[in-house]
Amino acid sequence: MSVINVIIVEDEALAAERLEMLLEQQNPDIKVLAQLDSVQEAVAYLAKSPELDLAFLDIQLADGSSFEIFDQVEMPCPVIFTTAYDAYALKAFEVNSIDYLLKPIDLDDLGDAFAKYERMKARFGGEQQEDGMEQIRRAMQMMQKQYKSRFVVKSGHQLSSIRVEDILYFFSEHKTVWFRQKNGKRHAVDYTLEQLEGLLDPNQFFRLNRKYVAHIDAIEKAVAYSNSRLKISLFGLEDDEIIVSRERTGAFKAWLDQ
Repeated sequence: MSVINVIIVEDEALAAERLEMLLEQQNPDIKVLAQLDSVQEAVAYLAKSPELDLAFLDIQLADGSSFEIFDQVEMPCPVIFTTAYDAYALKAFEVNSIDYLLKPIDLDDLGDAFAKYERMKARFGGEQQEDGMEQIRRAMQMMQKQYKSRFVVKSGHQLSSIRVEDILYFFSEHKTVWFRQKNGKRHAVDYTLEQLEGLLDPNQFFRLNRKYVAHIDAIEKAVAYSNSRLKISLFGLEDDEIIVSRERTGAFKAWLDQ
């Protein structure tokens, strides 16, 4: 049997090593030419026009999406994606010269992928590859979480649409949830703080405690408090003591340092 030349594009070293080990178990004729850990490395490697039979690409890499590789250089072989995305949603990936493996990868799944690879080789081609990639792009867009960008509020008989970027924080008061804008105005919303946690981008908003969910730009200062807790000051708020519990302090620090 002829050698099967393979590359692995994966930014988690342990995952890349495990995949190479499984490949060796799957077929001794498989030769991993390179382990690459970024979009930049993959583009530079593929620009040299290597003779490849198959590429394993992690969907999300440290410096971007693996789709960016296809935008910059021609992929000379069929592709199998490795990913931690939900298996049901990823049924859309099983098209033409494209397949996927759901992490953590096992030997049986790898065997199934190689069985498809044998079928993929016969019909691999640029147009089919592009059609498959476009279908995957659409699937990924559908799978990505869409967070709220605006809230509609009522003032008298008038409705207004407030951008999330203009909101400093949400807070609970007298069994009602409110938000305060950067201009100082406040409005009631028909959501609980628990519901808002799922609707707001976690990169931008953090649940400080049972009463407050704050935008990252609203954090004026954070100081050490008793028992390994933090005391938070929010812009535009002077009359309330906001304490982050010891259990949430580590997550809060990581959120600020993202």
